[in-house]
Amino acid sequence: MVLSDISIKRPVFATVVSLILVIFGLFAFDRLAIREYPDIDPPKVSVITLYKGASAQIVETQVTQLIEASIAGIEGIRQVTSKSREERSQVDIEFTLGRNIDDAANDVRDKVSAIIGKLPIDVETPIVSKVEGDASPMLWVALSSDEWNAVELSDYSDRFLVDRLSVVPGVAAVIIGGERRPAMRIWLDRRAMAARGLTVQDVEDALLAQNVELPSGRIESTLREFTVRTDSGLITPEEFGGLVLKEKDGYLVRLSEIAEVVLGTEEMRYEVRANGEAAIGLGVIKQSKANELEIAEGIYAELERIMPALPRQIHMWVAYDKSRFVDASINEVFRALGIALCLVVGVIFIFLRSLRATLIPAIAIPVSLTASFMVVAAMGYSLNVLTLLAYVLAVGLVVDDAIVVLENIHRRIEDGEPVLLAAVRGARQIGFAVVATTVALVAVFVPISLMTGNTGRLFSEFGVSVAAAVVFSGFVALTLTPMMCSKLLRPKDDEGVFYRATERFFIALNRSYAFLLRGALSVPVIVLAVGVALSGAAYGFYQGIKQEFAPTEDRGVFLVVLKAPEGATIDYTLSYLKESEKLIQPLLDNGEAETVFGVVAPGLSRPSPVNFAIAFVVLKPWHERERSQQTIVKEMFPKLLSIPGANVFAINPPSLNQPGRKTPVQFVIGGPSYDMLREWSQIIVEGARENPLLLSVDSDFKETKPELRVDIDRNRAADLGVSIQTIGRTLEVMLGARFVTTFNDRGVQYNVVLQARSEDRLTPRDLTNIYVRSETQEQLIPLSNLVTLRETAGAKELNRFGRMRSVTVSASLGPDYSLGEALQYLDGLAKERLPGEARISYSGQSREFRDSSASLATTFFLAILIIFLVLGAQFESFIHPFIILLSVPLAVTGALGTLLLTGITLNIYSQIGMIMLIGLVAKNGILIVEFSNQLREQGASVRDAVQKASEARLRPILMTAIATVCGAIPIALATGAGAESRSSIGWVIIGGVSFSTILSLFIVPVLYSLLARLTKPSSYVADRLRNLEQEYSMGVGEEELSSTVGVTIRSAS
Repeated sequence: MVLSDISIKRPVFATVVSLILVIFGLFAFDRLAIREYPDIDPPKVSVITLYKGASAQIVETQVTQLIEASIAGIEGIRQVTSKSREERSQVDIEFTLGRNIDDAANDVRDKVSAIIGKLPIDVETPIVSKVEGDASPMLWVALSSDEWNAVELSDYSDRFLVDRLSVVPGVAAVIIGGERRPAMRIWLDRRAMAARGLTVQDVEDALLAQNVELPSGRIESTLREFTVRTDSGLITPEEFGGLVLKEKDGYLVRLSEIAEVVLGTEEMRYEVRANGEAAIGLGVIKQSKANELEIAEGIYAELERIMPALPRQIHMWVAYDKSRFVDASINEVFRALGIALCLVVGVIFIFLRSLRATLIPAIAIPVSLTASFMVVAAMGYSLNVLTLLAYVLAVGLVVDDAIVVLENIHRRIEDGEPVLLAAVRGARQIGFAVVATTVALVAVFVPISLMTGNTGRLFSEFGVSVAAAVVFSGFVALTLTPMMCSKLLRPKDDEGVFYRATERFFIALNRSYAFLLRGALSVPVIVLAVGVALSGAAYGFYQGIKQEFAPTEDRGVFLVVLKAPEGATIDYTLSYLKESEKLIQPLLDNGEAETVFGVVAPGLSRPSPVNFAIAFVVLKPWHERERSQQTIVKEMFPKLLSIPGANVFAINPPSLNQPGRKTPVQFVIGGPSYDMLREWSQIIVEGARENPLLLSVDSDFKETKPELRVDIDRNRAADLGVSIQTIGRTLEVMLGARFVTTFNDRGVQYNVVLQARSEDRLTPRDLTNIYVRSETQEQLIPLSNLVTLRETAGAKELNRFGRMRSVTVSASLGPDYSLGEALQYLDGLAKERLPGEARISYSGQSREFRDSSASLATTFFLAILIIFLVLGAQFESFIHPFIILLSVPLAVTGALGTLLLTGITLNIYSQIGMIMLIGLVAKNGILIVEFSNQLREQGASVRDAVQKASEARLRPILMTAIATVCGAIPIALATGAGAESRSSIGWVIIGGVSFSTILSLFIVPVLYSLLARLTKPSSYVADRLRNLEQEYSMGVGEEELSSTVGVTIRSAS
């Protein structure tokens, strides 16, 4: 090889090239962003529209459908989902990964603006945002106090904390969980109002007319001017109470006579608790594409600056931090990287038994890995758990090329060649094999990098990182390694005592292998039959392995989800949250948990359903507790599920940035109408409940929300001179809460809220004892004369999925029940019991599982095809790649068997490991086939060539295989944060490489001995052409000579 020759002849040049690679690699490493996973968050845009007083059905037909229709033609939409709740429409648009989020939001904004005129008149302007409407905070800061109440804590947070945390880069919003925002509450007494002849409209008009701040101009003299300011605004409850509503017979009727005026809170339908006590929480919501680690660092730094000025009455701490797992997980991978490096170097030393020789590949590892950071940085990738995992595995791969070159040179020195000559000849001899193995490995990772969807985006950084490291390792193996061999290796006679003491073992190993190989070559049919049988066993193993999208990781936190019945009040939900906290309390007492942080009615957009609550149970760091998160959840699940009166269950947060609140099983049924969907979903729910391994089975369509339908007698209202608007506005104020005006307190505007006293809205009968004024008769008329009431039940929300009405059946998984088995069961139910017009799809983790399974299967076969074609081009034969790749089924058998023995599921990580195996096991075959071809070209028979080549390549094959396995051991035996995901890929590589290496040492030679006879050397055409050219040029030369002689004779005569 030209590279190796130049490097040996110019050692300083080879050293400088490697140093330049290392320096630029370190510069690139310093500029890499750090995050948990690659940036796979798809661009999402939400459209939220409020329609006061509208039911879910009206919102769905008059608002949601119009918005969905308007955005249908926008480029790059992957999925559209929507929720139509009472008074609120939310449309979530998910775009393909390559779509620019700002462009997408602008396109949605333009389309929605175009149909505003078609929406009902009372609809508020739709709000288009880049943050999901139901996005959950990634970090909660808790505030509690023994002296301050919730209103004071909320006011302090709003004035002094929210803005400071909101400006941290990457923060989309900071919400105040459990906020008690101050408001002037005017609690109306309907009887006192009726006695004084006053209506809701009278109170509203008086507030709007008398609580104003208007500019009053200025007074100007010749030399001076004065600004005139009229203090006409109301501030204190006393000032509001003294507001004059009417004058009757010289008597002024004031607001305090018909209402109780207090400085209270704007909203009571939101509650936060921390460790069993009422608290306030500051929830930090990240932007769609922001880096969690950078946000967390910024928040912690800002809190450090806030602490010195914090009032002594307030206790503030971080109750939940999602990024803590990210930091711990990355540290664990760095630790595994160090262990893998030590193990691999140890393996090299055991085989070569020389510190000088061991130093050569030990230097090649950091040079190759560091240089690859240039490619990672140039591609705009980050340093995350997956890229670091790639580098841990790459430790065992990048050393392979250096081992192969070193071992070949070392073997020639043992045969008696001088060191310098052995370095030149050995590098030349093995150069093609190094290039072939490098290209083969890179060819495997090309399909991984080209995968589409979230799985492709997730593992493209993984594939590029490994491929870049392998390419640089091939370059280093052909430059730095032969140069160092020529300088550091010593003649055989100079080897130490350890080398001589262990040499017998390696000689015996080679002889034993030679004996077994001769036997295998004598009975090829038996060897191939064993290989076929073992390969066929892979199918049986596959059937026995559970499947899921990603393994459940110990993330140091689990979630408790509480769903109260529809129509439950916030006090009802809060009481069950407190009961759940009592069951969790033992975890705090025994030190396994640090914080229990609960939120009633969580969500960024208000109002949120008050019958829903979620609690984060933050566990102690991984090294400070004995039990895993999964074990604790397994214990807590039945305890929480046994609480009567509410559906309470514990769930493990999902991996790979999946939504945390939803259960793993999300089975979506689409259809033309909600009546049909109700029947179909009941069929699936009943069938799912027959399966004891599906827990907390539920659907998101329940017509169980209690409603009081008010039917207005329009004719009677017209006769009495009462408008429909007056009736609706009166009901809105008395039963809901209407923001009428505002007041200013120390520079902050707060709302003035009108509402009936709680005792005046306890029963349905109270609804009719409200009075409105006739516009024609100027008399008060009770609503009971104008309306009739009927009790019904309606749906809390109406959902749509892919522009179709839909119902989602959700469920948790029982112990040892996989997501793949659950979806297979539900698919079977749907096929058996639902009509053909029902459209089945998946959401959340279920959709990712389905998408990734199909994508990875395609990628696996594409990788085999690409590597087959690449090897075919290199060997100038389609038979040699066939021989090499027939060991892949053996690797799959080993990998699946290992998964079955260890109880690990077939998930996205283990499947990526299997794709990697294609390149890893192909290396062994390449070494044997390439050296056999060289010997055949030198005149050896097929049988002798493959026998000698296999014996000569035994040691590098074992060294590279064991180095690869040792690189995967720290991953397979990983503990701590995120260990479950890493161990999947680690065990696959250990099992696949070990099993296939042992068998391929016999099967590849047997296949070569049978099939290589059908091939010709790669230089066959070139040699034949050269012979023809020589023959042709010789024939032409003789002809020219004879004609010249003939001419000369004739001339002489």
